[in-house]
Amino acid sequence: MPYEPASAVLENIRVLDLTRVRSGPTAVRQLADWGADVIRIEQPEALEPDGSLGAARHTADFQNLQRNKRSITLNLKSDEGMALFRKLADTADVIVENFRPDVKLRLGIDYATLSKTNERLIYASISGFGQTGPYAKRPGFDQVAQGMGGLMSITGAPGEGPMRVGIPIADLCAGHFCAQGVLLALYERERSGKGQWLHTSLLQAMIAMLDFQAARWTVNGKVPVQAGNNHPTSIPTGVFATKDGYINIAVAGEATWARFCKSVDKSEWQDHPNFNNAKLRSEHRDQLNELINEVTVTRTSDEWIEAFGEAGVPSGPIYTIDKTFDDPQVKHLDMCATVSTPVMGDISLIGQPVVLDRTPSSIKVAPPERGNDTQEILAELGVNEDELERMMDENII
Repeated sequence: MPYEPASAVLENIRVLDLTRVRSGPTAVRQLADWGADVIRIEQPEALEPDGSLGAARHTADFQNLQRNKRSITLNLKSDEGMALFRKLADTADVIVENFRPDVKLRLGIDYATLSKTNERLIYASISGFGQTGPYAKRPGFDQVAQGMGGLMSITGAPGEGPMRVGIPIADLCAGHFCAQGVLLALYERERSGKGQWLHTSLLQAMIAMLDFQAARWTVNGKVPVQAGNNHPTSIPTGVFATKDGYINIAVAGEATWARFCKSVDKSEWQDHPNFNNAKLRSEHRDQLNELINEVTVTRTSDEWIEAFGEAGVPSGPIYTIDKTFDDPQVKHLDMCATVSTPVMGDISLIGQPVVLDRTPSSIKVAPPERGNDTQEILAELGVNEDELERMMDENII
């Protein structure tokens, strides 16, 4: 199928996608959604059955990750397949891969090799633990990075043991940081005319995302611990029971604390010897939370959210995901787009969270079937129909 840019932002950029599972496809999805001509390199079906690496093709997960791309099949372990890949690499602006660090070197598709014939090439790598170092060759996995990066030690309720978060956050963040790196390298190339190699890892991304929790250790020597639904430093912030469920309330700073006390008709809490500054509220968190719950259970969630909204106190409902998408503000933000697929029919996929008003992103096409664009892409390289048929018979494409 002809390349249909999803946005004007990157429509002059060609990306070769060697990624698999989640972190790499997340990075490439960012580029595809902003208009890059992404060519997904896949193994022929006979060599790699559907779903053998990551989600099977006709699943929600795969469809959401792989939209706005084209697909070509190439056997990179064959001499002829590798020769075709190198020709294609000479036409590329960007290559993204998330093999283990030694694999690209073994295949001869590393940056040093490919940049010899394409000095403008930007080559992006994602690994589990980094391209070098004692753990470089270890296979990476999101939950392992969550544990090693410290996130599981501060997630969950005190005393209940380490807890992973409900999304593959190390994978996703590594993918987003990688995409950011590609955009930075593209911007720098406008000045230098040269490409470069950039790399990140699940472990690096996870540590970076610890942010203020990590800085509490590096700056003050304080090891953060689990706080459950309570915010570790802004108190009271957490989950509170209502007459018909639960809500989040977030009170940060003395001005918000004053507004909160007034909105729950407990102005006397401001002068309470256990609550009249942030340090005391932290020391007496459990007592304060119990008192707040005694108040919040007297009204419904909607009633409290309205009251807190009028008072300027951050609060909100706690939804299951179906209710998230039914919320009027979420609908207004237009976070879903419907695309037509040949196998699954019309499906809704999750859109980009950033809006560029003049050159917006879109979900232009559903993920391609395996090798859907092989003939068209290889024809651009001068491969004729007879050669295509032979290479298909020999599982080169």
